[in-house]
Amino acid sequence: MQEPSLELQLSTLPNNPGVYQFYDADEKILYVGKAKNLKKRVSSYFTKNHEVGKTRVLVKKIRSIKHIVVPTESDALLLENNLIKKYKPRYNVLLKDDKSYPWICIKNERFPRIFPTRRHIKDGSEYYGPYTSMKTVRTLLDLIKSVYPLRTCNYDLSDENIGSGKYKVCLEYHLKNCKGPCEGLQSSEEYLNQVDDIREIIKGNFKSSLQYFKRQMKLLAEDMRFEEAQAIKEKIDVLENYQVKSTVVNPKITNVDVFSIISDEAFAYINFFQLSHGSIIRSHTLEIKKKLDETDEQLLELAIVEIRQRFNSLSKEIYVPFKVDLELDLKITIPKLGDKKRILELSERNAKLHRQERFNQIKIIDPDRHTNRLMGQMKKDLRLSEEPRHIECFDNSNIQGTNPVAACVVFKNGKPSKKEYRHYNIKTVVGPDDFASMEEVVFRRYKRLLEEEKSLPQLIVIDGGKGQLSSALKSLDVLGLRGRIAIIGIAKRLEEIYFPGDTIPLYLDKKSESLKIIQQLRNEAHRFGINFHRTKRSIGAINSELESIEGIGGKTIEDLLKKFKSVKRVKEASLESIAEIVGMARAKKVFDAFH
Repeated sequence: MQEPSLELQLSTLPNNPGVYQFYDADEKILYVGKAKNLKKRVSSYFTKNHEVGKTRVLVKKIRSIKHIVVPTESDALLLENNLIKKYKPRYNVLLKDDKSYPWICIKNERFPRIFPTRRHIKDGSEYYGPYTSMKTVRTLLDLIKSVYPLRTCNYDLSDENIGSGKYKVCLEYHLKNCKGPCEGLQSSEEYLNQVDDIREIIKGNFKSSLQYFKRQMKLLAEDMRFEEAQAIKEKIDVLENYQVKSTVVNPKITNVDVFSIISDEAFAYINFFQLSHGSIIRSHTLEIKKKLDETDEQLLELAIVEIRQRFNSLSKEIYVPFKVDLELDLKITIPKLGDKKRILELSERNAKLHRQERFNQIKIIDPDRHTNRLMGQMKKDLRLSEEPRHIECFDNSNIQGTNPVAACVVFKNGKPSKKEYRHYNIKTVVGPDDFASMEEVVFRRYKRLLEEEKSLPQLIVIDGGKGQLSSALKSLDVLGLRGRIAIIGIAKRLEEIYFPGDTIPLYLDKKSESLKIIQQLRNEAHRFGINFHRTKRSIGAINSELESIEGIGGKTIEDLLKKFKSVKRVKEASLESIAEIVGMARAKKVFDAFH
């Protein structure tokens, strides 16, 4: 598929935080940047007058733009860092590969120390991060240390060393910042339980710690040890008020490929994330045009093989949204919850946004393709035998039973055809009977179309539930049109779609384009009908006020309104000016009626 123009790419960028990448004519990456709002930031390169010469040169070389959407600005910062280190773009500041951002290390020891570091060493220790700043790390570690007493010394606390009395407690013990495991005053089991809780805090899960401290506080309060209970309460307050700064992915997730798919009637969009050391280092969305009625499973299997070959991926594990049948030496994971599920959802979000951008671009450069896709989607969603290129929607309007009217609006290829809209005065129904009114209007509409041998719609939409739908069906039966035209009813409360003879309604996805078209039809019919109803009531009110004057007929009323435009102006007019229009005799009757 031909790459869309830069102007088109810019117009369809999302207003989300993320990372953007500029490419030249040879598809070589020129620059990687982060943005709070991708659309505003990227557009600024092409709208501002840049003072720096290199920036002007960069903008002249840009031929295509790619981007990755992430949840927060912090994530965008980390992702930008990873991509710059990986691709080393010409117009980016060169970043060192190992010490850019700090981590929290839980040391692989019998009594693990917990400290900040910029060195990621493969020594069996656990590393959490990277974090956007050392300030964030220190804030988190201060929180942990205020809640849990931990050792800060680097002694080798083996059973043998502790048993021999090799070490003595230091000032940290006397300050109650450490429980003295060096002298055997704290067991390894108790210490490791603390470390387990700290791991959860680092991940943002405070539940177990809060439950433990709340139990402790209650016991202390019951024992009348209120000062100690207050100290515990302060720890609880600290935990409850703290929110962990987000990272791109859990640092335990490494060397993993993530795949998700979003598809419609004509195309599928497969998003690919490559994860290394807990961060996204590559993102790509592959667009596949369907030839047959391929399933999402078939398309995803095809795409996984193609993308892994294209990017020479050696990852031994992949995350996918559903089971796939691949003859590859891979661990296949279908995430259900936690960090793995969240990264899969982020991939799906990128696929959806890419799809929406393509839709927006297609609307501009290829409206026929957009219409064909939309009609195909409606045919599938509404279980129709043919595409609904011509749709008609009916709505009744009456207020307190007065001036009952109905409206019929027409859509052609998913767009309003306003010249074909029709108003109807209800003729055969006495009082506010929506069901009978619907039966009358549908009969009159299609009796006339048949008599005039005009084209019939592929779909009729009735604004109402099962009752109105049944009434409309009676008219189609009389005209012999049942089965020749598809018909549905849409109930307002829950947007339920009813089909003839089916008691169970259909619920379309709230974001479905098919539902949006039906809602637009219903709203347009309601608007058109209400406007007609108001006009009719207004005219009725005007006529009744003038008609109540004895000796004044329809022709006189018409002449007065043609001159003065409203009853209010007739009331305000002088006797002489009224006489100029209708003569003195009738003018005196009108003037006397209002004065």
